[in-house]
Amino acid sequence: MTENAPSSPRTPPCLVRPGARTWRCAPAPAEVRDFHAALPGHSSTPLTELPQLAAELGVGRVFVKDESSRLGLPAFKALGASWAVHRVLAERAAGREEPGPVTLVTATDGNHGRAVARTARLLGQRAHVFVPRGVHPRAVAAIAAERATVTEVAGAYDEAVRLAAEAAAARPDAVLVQDTAWAGYARIPGWIVEGYSTLCAEIDEQLTEGGHAAGPDLVAVPVGVGSLAQAVVTHYRSRPSGQSPALLSVEPEAAACVLESLGLGEPVSVSTGETTMAGLNCGTPSSIAWPFLRDGLDAAVAVTDLDSAVAAGDLAALGVSSGPCGAASLAGVRVVLTGEGGEERRTALGLDASSVVVLLSTEGTAANPRAPGDHRTGGE
Repeated sequence: MTENAPSSPRTPPCLVRPGARTWRCAPAPAEVRDFHAALPGHSSTPLTELPQLAAELGVGRVFVKDESSRLGLPAFKALGASWAVHRVLAERAAGREEPGPVTLVTATDGNHGRAVARTARLLGQRAHVFVPRGVHPRAVAAIAAERATVTEVAGAYDEAVRLAAEAAAARPDAVLVQDTAWAGYARIPGWIVEGYSTLCAEIDEQLTEGGHAAGPDLVAVPVGVGSLAQAVVTHYRSRPSGQSPALLSVEPEAAACVLESLGLGEPVSVSTGETTMAGLNCGTPSSIAWPFLRDGLDAAVAVTDLDSAVAAGDLAALGVSSGPCGAASLAGVRVVLTGEGGEERRTALGLDASSVVVLLSTEGTAANPRAPGDHRTGGE
């Protein structure tokens, strides 16, 4: 255990599901990676090896995919927003839509909205971002600084999504660029998921450069509506042969909609509470993500704000900037592998002392502006 890790392992809300590694799906489009590589200022984010965590967790190697700086923003979301907006504008141009700027409308817990707003500003478009309660004022100000119109919503994330969809439908020059899908709205969320595939392709290359071409044995993914997890499942379950890793989703206990849905075998909405992992504070799985999560995830776990805060502090001590949402992946692996029943779960996931674990740290501390030790509310 690292110095600041919880002293007594606990029994986590957790689900382990056999058979997911045999499921297969189609891959993401190859051209996404080329698109991102051509963007000004783009470079691969670090994949940092942390031997201290490998020793603590009883595995061979642990790597952290550090998304604290992606295309000038402190989180991974620019990958999905940039590719989706590119597709939206290309489609409008091909359809000979009326000239003039488009208003890109979205709802956000922080990072996605800022990414859409930044993309709109760089491309000479407009942005209108709906923000639910609980998002830190500095995160809201960062979205406004991208010259976006910001509407603050008194309700939770799902309410902000509903209002954003209504606002986009009311204007002929507006397009909803939302990172969750529902019946009748799937194509643009699908493009956002495709955009996230670049992150996974980088991990493959970086592991190979680090002497481990076989790929990871476990990948831990923070989950809100499940779009990033859908991208991760797509990447690892679309391989025709070779090693297929165990995939673990990690959510806040205050908003564990995917864990709840997996337990019931069907997508459900949950009432969300307050959490420092605000970017994961989502009550309903994305409709297009759900089949991938249902069939492709090996395990799901919910963690507390304290779990993620301790993980963030430990990552900082090891040189990795990670906000509460990003640190959730480490928190989740800790409770799965070291909590009560950890040995049984380790065996079920096919892990041993030689296994390679990849933790996706989806945001840096700059994405979640709060004083250290504040575990009450937040804004990814």
